[in-house]
Amino acid sequence: MFVVYVAMISDRYLLVSWKHLQGMLHVMIQAAMPMLTSWENITGKEGGSAEIVVDESLRNFSADVISRTSFGSNFAAGKEIFNKIRQLQIAMAKQSILGVPGVRYLPTKTNREIWSLDRSIRRLILNVALKHEQDSVALSTKNLLHSIIKGAKARHFASQTPEDFIIDNCKNIYFAGHETTSTTAAWCLMLLASHPEWQSRARTELLDVCQGKPIEFVMLRKLKMITMVIQETLRLYPPASFVTREALNDLKLGSLNIPKGTNIRIPVALAHRDPVVWGPNSDRFDPGRFANGIAGACKAPHMYMPFGVGTRTCAGQNLAMVELKVVLSLLLSKFEFALSPNYVHCPAFRLTIEPGNGVPLIFQKLY
Repeated sequence: MFVVYVAMISDRYLLVSWKHLQGMLHVMIQAAMPMLTSWENITGKEGGSAEIVVDESLRNFSADVISRTSFGSNFAAGKEIFNKIRQLQIAMAKQSILGVPGVRYLPTKTNREIWSLDRSIRRLILNVALKHEQDSVALSTKNLLHSIIKGAKARHFASQTPEDFIIDNCKNIYFAGHETTSTTAAWCLMLLASHPEWQSRARTELLDVCQGKPIEFVMLRKLKMITMVIQETLRLYPPASFVTREALNDLKLGSLNIPKGTNIRIPVALAHRDPVVWGPNSDRFDPGRFANGIAGACKAPHMYMPFGVGTRTCAGQNLAMVELKVVLSLLLSKFEFALSPNYVHCPAFRLTIEPGNGVPLIFQKLY
């Protein structure tokens, strides 16, 4: 889910179309197989039921998807980059969100760690891009990395070098393309485990649509219950804490005078739980509110912004939605799951809003 990191990607080179997504479906299913096999083996050894902490497996799955679909490699090839970006995410979350001027330039312990990780990530990404350009087979593959390199060559830069353009957009994809999606998947599983009635409804619809056949792209578009579950999860636990914009001109917003150049942060989580917009049950998990789409779910549809808002809307939202539908469909078809007694609800801010102590679930094989 490409939301927050260096910059929102809205460049026409980087948009993911539905046509391209159809070709990515088999890649997503293939990437999920190691996780499914591992969990089936674990539950099998425990007599059909076992506790599994899902977070790391979901991160690896999502990282594999983004590696294969965007960079033409598998998770193993990009593992060092993903690990470094995970460390950078944790380090950056230690910084104050108050925006005290100049603090990020001070050589504090946290800042030095951030600078060191950033240098390592830049070097690793440039190596990936260089290898891609030198590989004649990769050059014939129209993945996102190809589009980024093409975009860097086609643009005229005033304040950014072509290298920076490549690095910044690859960082965005490496981080947001897998970290936020895997976090949303973990929250989805937690909420379905906590609400077995919705888990049952989603599974019943899935089995009715698929009829025992392998998942096809056309089936995903018929999964209304799973779509509603994902939309409600994104409302309650949006991956981006803030949507940030800069005022291009002096403006007046109600009684506030906002000078040109002011950075404006919109707290997405607060907007998504505002009872004036969502009703008195705004804190409750209720996928049914999306039965008639986003417009029917709330009084002001523009207040729902898990993928950002306006012209800077997340370019990868279609990829994220398909990936989430695939992993939830595969898991619902093979397992029932409930919250473990060891689960502690602790949403934590680490650039994304993620389960602070992980999501341990009790998985039961269906057959």
